[in-house]
Amino acid sequence: MIDEKALLRAQYGENKRITDGNYDKSLAVKCVNGTFVGKRTENIISYRGIPFVGKQPVGELRWKAPVDVVPDDGVYEAYHNAKSAYGNENFEVGSLFYLDEDCLYLNVWKADDSPAQPKPVMVWIHGGAFEAGGTVDPMFDCHNFVKENPDVIVVTIAYRLSVFGFLHLSHLSDGKDYPDAQNLGLLDQIAALKWVHENISNFGGDPDNVTIFGESAGAGSCTMLPLIPGSQKYFKRVIAQSGAPNQTRSAEQCIACTNELLAVLGCKTVADLLKLDAQKVFDASSALFLRQFPERDGKYLPLEPFEAYANGAAKDIAFLIGCNKDEMNFFVSSFGLEGWNAWVADRKAKGFAQFTDADKKLAESFWNDTTGEDWERDSRLFSQIWFNAPIIKLAESQTQGGGKSYAYYFTPEASLPIMKCGHSIELSTIFNHPEMNYDTGREFDATFCKTMRKMWVQFAKTGNPSLSADISPDGKVKTWPLYDTTNKPVMVLDEFDIHPEKESALKIVDWDRTYSLTKYYML
Repeated sequence: MIDEKALLRAQYGENKRITDGNYDKSLAVKCVNGTFVGKRTENIISYRGIPFVGKQPVGELRWKAPVDVVPDDGVYEAYHNAKSAYGNENFEVGSLFYLDEDCLYLNVWKADDSPAQPKPVMVWIHGGAFEAGGTVDPMFDCHNFVKENPDVIVVTIAYRLSVFGFLHLSHLSDGKDYPDAQNLGLLDQIAALKWVHENISNFGGDPDNVTIFGESAGAGSCTMLPLIPGSQKYFKRVIAQSGAPNQTRSAEQCIACTNELLAVLGCKTVADLLKLDAQKVFDASSALFLRQFPERDGKYLPLEPFEAYANGAAKDIAFLIGCNKDEMNFFVSSFGLEGWNAWVADRKAKGFAQFTDADKKLAESFWNDTTGEDWERDSRLFSQIWFNAPIIKLAESQTQGGGKSYAYYFTPEASLPIMKCGHSIELSTIFNHPEMNYDTGREFDATFCKTMRKMWVQFAKTGNPSLSADISPDGKVKTWPLYDTTNKPVMVLDEFDIHPEKESALKIVDWDRTYSLTKYYML
């Protein structure tokens, strides 16, 4: 019988302890939990697979809060990508990764230089609906990004996913010992940020100038983290691409998901679950596809996140947030029309049941007034409820709370059928991987792409994404106005005409019919 994990392990490689003193001292960085030796390629040094916890969440530590690192004088290789977290079986991408519960690691990229001042740090949190993805994804290899922008250090972090990272257990008879299980993935992210705060100066980074950035669930995470008590000391800026704190569930929704999982597995207690192999739990998670979100538990996340922002909970954190023009088209393209129609029918049946009669009429009115085939009308409606309206609502709430927000609207279209400007197609642009145009079918204009990256970096460095002529790739000034609740200015990231425009002209949100539906979160 073929051991698939062994094959994957061989493909990935495995970082080992160095005991003979035979390593390049110029590539070694001393951290709290060990000295890690990286690899140099084209004057960029990468450090892969660094653990940011003292013990991995396996065995009796499954569904327990992350364990802090302990001092270690050992020297370790940081050559290879770590294993990825178990997610949801429905995501095919998981089959490309070596999945394991032993998954809490991070990667670091830096230029091989000796800067006079510590560099700003950008920490990437991957997306994947809180059910997929990992730092091993070649899209998130930051070599190209740092080579182009050597004035920043980039870190990519992992976190527990799906039922291993977001499973409500405290309602079970023996669940009182698992009070954090519903939001473990977020606590893992904080543990990683704590490690960055304590160690990044040894890589040449500035622990007091950290920007967290992410897309989809990663963006949602970035907008939830500022609301978790004690987290803001680890970062000062947020870049959220197509994600907001609507990507959460109520306690009741979480309990219903847990009970459904228990029924599939034939379990009644946490003790029963702990007896199961992780692969079996992973297989059963398919029953909860696209429903495993963090919980608005009143402990880590407020019951009303947007209200918390409007009350100034993150007024000292600067935000750069936005969405793509045709977000849900990505899901139509990925699921196929038959799969999409079945998924929409299920979500409508379950989600719209929560709506008041008045809100049902609003949703139906929007749907009926949207031209095109049924899939297009459904796609536009879900784009509004899941992405467009919540993201603009976050900009509104943060501004109302006395904080700063810069908003954008990404518009370039793919050459692929259906996709248009769908969810996540900006990733190859941000990470400078034009060859990975899986979702676009083409390469976007090189100057446009470089300008976007420069704006992201400028925001991380200064808190303002505007570009002066001397640093703008096309030599032209790019003035990005702050969002305000009167004029509602948004930067249009058009492939051949980056410019600010009022939201009222763009009509990103249907203020009369879909803005209020954000109170239902993810349907």
